[in-house]
Amino acid sequence: MITMRDKRLVRQNGMIAGVCGGLAAYLGWSPFLVRLIFFLLLLPGGLPGLLPYLILWVVMPRR
Repeated sequence: MITMRDKRLVRQNGMIAGVCGGLAAYLGWSPFLVRLIFFLLLLPGGLPGLLPYLILWVVMPRR
């Protein structure tokens, strides 16, 4: 059984940097859904989706 204490936000082996996979595993969501959300945030001009992705890429530790 996984408790909140065991749950850590880390990058997973993923398509680009593993940010979406790690975020999906932490939240218990589908990685496809997280990637879709980031993609939709990229459409209005890139900044709303790109900036949080880059920040998470730098801040999140590797698995």
